[in-house]
Amino acid sequence: MLSDFEKSLSDIEIEIDDILKLSEVCTQYCEAMIAKLKVDFLNRKKLSESEEITFFKNIKPLFVSRLIYYISIYNIETNRPNGSIKIKRKYLQIELNKLKNYFDENLDFYRYYRTGSNYLDHKYFVRGKQDLRLSLDAHTYEFDNEFCTSHDFKISTILANDLLQVHLENELMKLDFNSTTRDTEFIPKNMMRWTGSKVSLIELMYALHQSGSFNNGQTDIKSMAAYLEKIFDIELGNYYRTWLELKIRQNPTKFLDSLADSLNRRIEEDDEK
Repeated sequence: MLSDFEKSLSDIEIEIDDILKLSEVCTQYCEAMIAKLKVDFLNRKKLSESEEITFFKNIKPLFVSRLIYYISIYNIETNRPNGSIKIKRKYLQIELNKLKNYFDENLDFYRYYRTGSNYLDHKYFVRGKQDLRLSLDAHTYEFDNEFCTSHDFKISTILANDLLQVHLENELMKLDFNSTTRDTEFIPKNMMRWTGSKVSLIELMYALHQSGSFNNGQTDIKSMAAYLEKIFDIELGNYYRTWLELKIRQNPTKFLDSLADSLNRRIEEDDEK
């Protein structure tokens, strides 16, 4: 289910460029998948404590975090103010500060989770083990006791905040880039447009960046993204987010592999002439 879930979200993000429409569609999809996950989980009557811990610590949060993320993106983007770059930057910085505040308020649990600790898993990730001494959120008692533990939602929020931080920092970078005067660069009259997928171009971009093929390796990824967007007339969107998703795919170099195959076929065809 997780594999299908992540692939479907990636496909949706490639197809839909409008951030509000994207977050709305993805929210609905996440809700449907979490409902299926719940049914599947509750149908498994005999679970050991270790299996229950694994589910609520390592599996369910991967689904719920994406729901939290897309809902948050929708709210952030619908409330984003118009106006000067200064006003927009202040708004995004406030949203980033909210993430930091959540981190500060839950620092002990962050440390517990990030360091891979497990000595409190039997309380954090087993149903019916709520303990006021373990920094519970007030809304813990509103959760579905059959499908929630005291801390699985905290992990979901941590994972969602990681994604939100990337989105917000990307948006700030765009504002910084737009506020500077771009050098006039030569662009051919018959401009070439990228007609492949955004994911493929982002895969290529990171490969070129890693290889140091531009400016003797002194170009940062933000400048490369802006350059490719300009010369290929394409909006790459949240390319860092796409990069994170590429890294966890079964074949992260799918496009580069296909390029090598295409070039080898061309060589073979030329040799046969």
